[in-house]
Amino acid sequence: MTDDRIRVLVVDDSAFMRRVIQNMIEMDPEMCVAGSAKNGLDALKKAKELNPDVITLDVEMPVMDGLTALKKLLQQDNYAVIMVSSHTQKGKSATIKALELGAFDFILKPSNVFSMPSEEMRTELAEKIRLAFRNRRQGRGIEKAVGKTVPLAVGSAETASELQYLIAIGVSTGGPRALSSIMPMFPADLPAAILVVQHMPKGFTRSLASRLNEISYLTVKEAADNDVLRPGIVYIAPGSHHLTIKSDGRKARIALSDQPPLGGFRPSVDVMMRSIADSDLTDIIAVIMTGMGSDGTKGLIELKEKKKPYIIAQDESTSIVFGMPKVAIESGVVNEVAPLKEIPSRIMNYMGVRQ
Repeated sequence: MTDDRIRVLVVDDSAFMRRVIQNMIEMDPEMCVAGSAKNGLDALKKAKELNPDVITLDVEMPVMDGLTALKKLLQQDNYAVIMVSSHTQKGKSATIKALELGAFDFILKPSNVFSMPSEEMRTELAEKIRLAFRNRRQGRGIEKAVGKTVPLAVGSAETASELQYLIAIGVSTGGPRALSSIMPMFPADLPAAILVVQHMPKGFTRSLASRLNEISYLTVKEAADNDVLRPGIVYIAPGSHHLTIKSDGRKARIALSDQPPLGGFRPSVDVMMRSIADSDLTDIIAVIMTGMGSDGTKGLIELKEKKKPYIIAQDESTSIVFGMPKVAIESGVVNEVAPLKEIPSRIMNYMGVRQ
């Protein structure tokens, strides 16, 4: 009799945390723990021996940390890796880099390691393991960007003086890597502000913005309440708040909201899109990218009815999880479907600013 369960390798320097994660995994009848490792070096050895379907990899470990181990694991084989991140700033920054390098997703360690993991955390881990396993079997992946690439339009190093367009992006699982692939392709003088809702916990969005700012010609920041929308700037919704806008003519500011999550998400893509639909702004480009679920589609439908935006969806072949784009495409609101790396050129062509 064959065992069809998803086999997971658990990597953590803490024996207690290894046991916590193992217990969570083994509560799901569709998966089992194939083995465990106490640091990155041990993980490389165990991965070769056990050939697991999925690896949970602690970010901060002695001997060899999670980031170093991830690079070597992905050179060794196309492993599906879920990072296990601490709440420290160092852990958050390393997690963002891990996602950019090719980790499938991440989970947060319990804030109190001695308390029992919540049912929500067990469900999240199991769901991410299943998605990571499916993604590996389908062989999906994103070509990673290394450093700054040559932008699509050859413009000045200075930002445009006037806000002509608003680009709104909704993304979830696979988002940090996808964003790191396309943001360096935009020129500094882009005549548009970019709003991004990425499903991510509080604190991690600041690290994401910082990392994207390092590799982009645009200025990338975590959005703050009352920020004025300016061309050449990317505003990442904070993990703790919905991102909405208030406008007067073509002048617009960000208004952060701590209203309850919508559909389980805060920030929510639907909330952002609906807010844009109710604003005074025109000339809107909306983009829906990789992610599970359907967040964004209801907001896009409302936006389409009120503003006639140009809507682009990421295609299936380059989406780590073809959930959010698929639902949007099936709703009939999408103008065109494009591979990840072609999304910036489609945006630039629509704006008529590509040179």
